[in-house]
Amino acid sequence: MINLRTELNAEILAAFAAQIRGEIILPDDVKYDEARKVYNAMISKHPGMIVMCVDVADVIACVNFGRDNKLLVSVRGGGHNAGGLGLADDALVIDLSNIKYVRVNTDDNTVRVGGGNLWGEVDHATHPFGLAVPAGIISTTGVGGLTLGGGVGHLTRTFGLTIDNLLEADMVLADGSFTTVNSTTNTDLFWAIRGGGGNFGIVTSFKFQAHPVKNVFAGPTLWPIERTEEIMAWYHNFIHNAPDELNGFIATMVIPGPPFPAELHNKKFCGIVWNYVGSPDRGAELIKPAMDLNPVFHHVGEMPYPMVQTLFDGLMPPGLQWYWRADYFTDIPPEAMALHKKFGSQIPTPLSQMHLYPISGTAGRIEKDATPWASRDAKYAGVFVGIDPDPANVETITKWAKAYQEALHPYSSGGAYVNFMMDEGQERVKASYKGNYERLTQIKHKYDPDNFFKVNQNIKPTAD
Repeated sequence: MINLRTELNAEILAAFAAQIRGEIILPDDVKYDEARKVYNAMISKHPGMIVMCVDVADVIACVNFGRDNKLLVSVRGGGHNAGGLGLADDALVIDLSNIKYVRVNTDDNTVRVGGGNLWGEVDHATHPFGLAVPAGIISTTGVGGLTLGGGVGHLTRTFGLTIDNLLEADMVLADGSFTTVNSTTNTDLFWAIRGGGGNFGIVTSFKFQAHPVKNVFAGPTLWPIERTEEIMAWYHNFIHNAPDELNGFIATMVIPGPPFPAELHNKKFCGIVWNYVGSPDRGAELIKPAMDLNPVFHHVGEMPYPMVQTLFDGLMPPGLQWYWRADYFTDIPPEAMALHKKFGSQIPTPLSQMHLYPISGTAGRIEKDATPWASRDAKYAGVFVGIDPDPANVETITKWAKAYQEALHPYSSGGAYVNFMMDEGQERVKASYKGNYERLTQIKHKYDPDNFFKVNQNIKPTAD
């Protein structure tokens, strides 16, 4: 582990520190171990310096300092990334978590958000105005990472991915310059950041289109894991023919404990987590076919939208061990359903689970080259996650998640949602962008020819 206090000339370091208004944290500082933590406790990186930026000027200074001194640089927003790609060993970490603000404009229902915000902070600010921005399913997720990778969540079928609602971004580029990107300015870069990850620069501000959402009709419906094949067959035929206002992801899971009833604890289930944007009466009517399948648990009702976004926060606090695998799927054939039942019946720890997020409705009607997110024809973004608080169980949860994903992979459509990927290699990254990959490499070459921003699901620059 290097310490840039001792690796760099004292005058160079002092000159850099004089440009920074935020806090600089080095390995010998008392705050270092806390500052290097990320959401996934399986990740333990030892950067050479962490800079807690407070404004764009700090970010520009960090980029210039890193480039001029040939340092490895990583960028951390919410720290939620599966592979811990906000940090790297011996790197200069440009931490955005203090660049926070949410400004709601009710004239056009747009929202301006800082690069370090979490989605729960956005929901808190937009909800009093009866608005919401499509995002994920856990409120502690960072705005930056989720957005730049795509943004799948409870409102995907209704309003599209998060990137489909991104109107503008402010960025610091690899040469230290500042720019704004939107549909009329730097349009190639605006296209690239809507799914291309953090490859093209550091986004310090996002502008989103928000939508009228106040309360939703939401919650889980559960069936015993033994009925997985039956429920998945019904679900596959049902969800993609449902109105756009209805979303529901299907999962294999264990009920770990409260707030669920005691009789469900530590039992395995096939479940659907619903979210309907509309009246409770209409929502109940739409999901009545699920009730006709005699679930063992059904807790769906009207709630404020921020509540559905926080349903799993208590079960998934920072500091758990996580291992992720992912794939896209266009179908769930009977053979795949049988595998879901098999591996769902073998879930090794109470928090480990599999989700299939539907990609249809609004998200599925967008052209596959409109953004880098190329799998608009996929019916599902699948994720297989081994989760446990105890480091002693890392091997167990990793083996299960790997085996589950590898068994289902022959039924996949190629590539995976990059926000669900850990370190799976360059070919998986390329496969995830499909026909859009070459265009991304050209834009990368234009804006970051030296691959300065490479601690990510990396897109390597190529000549035009």
